[in-house]
Amino acid sequence: MKTPLLVGIDVGTTSIKASLFDADGTALRAFARPYPMARPAPGLAEQDPADWTSRVTATLAALASGLPEGAVAGVGLTSQVNTHVFVGAAGEALMPAITWQDGRAGAEAAELDAQVSTEERIGWWGAPLTIDASHPLARALWVKRRRPDVWEKTRWLMAPKDYCILQLTDEATADPMTAFGLIDQSLTYVPRLLDLVPGVAEKLPPLGGFTEAAGRIRPGLPLAGTPMVTGAMDAWAGLVGCGALDDGDCMYLSGTSEIVGLVSKTRHPAPGVVAFPTCEGITLHAGPTQSGGASLGWLSTLTGRSPAELSALAAGGDPQRPTPLFLPHLQGERAPIWDIGARGAFIGLDAAMGPAELTRGVFEGVAASVRWLLEALEASAGRPATGFAMAGGGAAADPWCQIRADMLGRPIRRLKALDAGVLGAAILAGVGAGAFPSIAAAAGRLVVTDRLFEPNPARRARMDFIYGEYRALYAALKPFNAARAAFSGW
Repeated sequence: MKTPLLVGIDVGTTSIKASLFDADGTALRAFARPYPMARPAPGLAEQDPADWTSRVTATLAALASGLPEGAVAGVGLTSQVNTHVFVGAAGEALMPAITWQDGRAGAEAAELDAQVSTEERIGWWGAPLTIDASHPLARALWVKRRRPDVWEKTRWLMAPKDYCILQLTDEATADPMTAFGLIDQSLTYVPRLLDLVPGVAEKLPPLGGFTEAAGRIRPGLPLAGTPMVTGAMDAWAGLVGCGALDDGDCMYLSGTSEIVGLVSKTRHPAPGVVAFPTCEGITLHAGPTQSGGASLGWLSTLTGRSPAELSALAAGGDPQRPTPLFLPHLQGERAPIWDIGARGAFIGLDAAMGPAELTRGVFEGVAASVRWLLEALEASAGRPATGFAMAGGGAAADPWCQIRADMLGRPIRRLKALDAGVLGAAILAGVGAGAFPSIAAAAGRLVVTDRLFEPNPARRARMDFIYGEYRALYAALKPFNAARAAFSGW
């Protein structure tokens, strides 16, 4: 009997992406639609949750058009993480969503962070992580103090994935990995932590496993009656969609940010990375940078050339020509340094440089940020990464993939399905619907390699030099960025 069709949906930072998959992992139909990011003031980054839900509904309608009833076995959702929606009792969003790029709750984060010991952090999270401005408790405390009207009406504090599931099924749910930062190694909420913000505990959704039933799509919507699973946040859905499920496997997701994860049951708590609790038999050490594809998008806007045009220029240029050193800290940096005050830079410009050199500089700078993250991940995991399964929109550019392989000194296996989160969401839905016996079995059938990029030994010295200067430039600019932030004239 042929396996029924599956739908995977990713509510990302810049757009919604979705596909309808058959039993062999072939995307029969695809759907994508962007939505805006509002930046009403410096440090703020907001989205309208209605933009997500309207596009999710349009997605279901487009993918289901013309299909017989019951053709789709299940629908899976994943989404950006550390984006938060404050939801009323009737399921309505009470204010714009505070996205992961938003730094408004920095003061609240520092206040909360000072109340947690290193021993507690390692006991809860497996690493001495910092409570930063994107932490749900920091956002909760900010809203409680600055928007008491919203706080009073809030029934649920939700991630985009869980907000969309609520709108589709009328059921409130969350998975432990989306709730990471609020849970401990037992995959349950931490009372001592939640007590730091009185009243937040009753606003958190109940937790369920990735493949557990979340509900069925309600009548009146496309694919009404189709089961949905709780699903996982983008990094974990991407891990599944990359098929990186065994110890030593490493995923690399290149989207707005670069997300890298190394699977290892060994734990050596290391600053700056997330050592997730073991979930679905997988122990993941992971971290997100702040600006991967976003850096190329910024350069695209600056130059008036599309990302594809810039990539073509980089591919046609001389790879031995000097390039400017680029720090991709356009709105702070996340893993492994978690410095909201870091800022971007181009250093070493000369009059002979043009868009091609600037693009290669961006490619190299982003790759250097991942190398720094990889060092922290390997320290946390207690083992090296031998290679990478790579997906995401940033993986489409061949020259960038080669630069990454050269910078990291490891082979990169680019996958056929670049939207690994979409495929991962569909895999989880398929397991939840009984179409596959396990996540590993589904991934083994549906995850396919497109191309292998091997590191070029002749470029190792150049990459080592760039990386060393990258680290040195960040350290040199740190006091300047602090003084600039404190200058009252700006």
